[in-house]
Amino acid sequence: MVVKKAAKKKPEVVKSASNEERIATGIKNFDSLVEGGFEKNSINLIVGSSGSGKSIFAVEFLIEGIKKGENCLYITFEEGKDEFYANMLEFGWDLAKYEKEGKFFFLEYTPEKVKTMLEEGGGTIESVVLTKNIKRIVIDSITSFELLFEKELEKRESALSLFNMLSKWECTALLTYEGTPSPEKKVTSRVLDFESDSIVLLYFIREKKRRNRYLEVLKMRGTKHSLSIYPFTIEKTGIIVSNQTYEGELK
Repeated sequence: MVVKKAAKKKPEVVKSASNEERIATGIKNFDSLVEGGFEKNSINLIVGSSGSGKSIFAVEFLIEGIKKGENCLYITFEEGKDEFYANMLEFGWDLAKYEKEGKFFFLEYTPEKVKTMLEEGGGTIESVVLTKNIKRIVIDSITSFELLFEKELEKRESALSLFNMLSKWECTALLTYEGTPSPEKKVTSRVLDFESDSIVLLYFIREKKRRNRYLEVLKMRGTKHSLSIYPFTIEKTGIIVSNQTYEGELK
């Protein structure tokens, strides 16, 4: 294993080499890998299998926004509100408190409702985004929505409609996707792969007698991002990305 020096932490909002404004994620040691964070108003895909840390990554991204005075929206297709709030409280993230303060908004949607929303041109979600001045939005997960469509053309058209809607709202968006990342194989649909501004892979791999987590930035438009793979852990305060690169072979 090769040990590299930690990069200096960059400001919460910086200008990248491409002169794009950056939004800090709050993920310890992650932003230094991507020139300071996600591009403002970009659409970013977090891909990982069950237990890899996708939802924790997503919520920590929203918590960072709340700390900076931004209103945030979390849309889920799968998890109940009470259980979700209880799970996140283990990290010290009191989402119920933020909700009462009007900083955090939780919408539990079925994929079918999102399909209807696209047909209606926004619906309830758009109303929340515009009236509550939402700046960061998470959809957890986009996999359930994609399964609504059998034909590739339908998947492409619906994904394009969703991405166009997110772009219109001028939010920095993070979409999680359930799948087993592979350094060599695509794990998302072609349209998600192409339309996303960035793709971050979260690996959860069994090595000998335990599983370990790794992170890789597969792509990020307009960004001189790291091309290395990094171990990361999930601690009581959230995700911590190692300053050391992983030199082994992911299988």
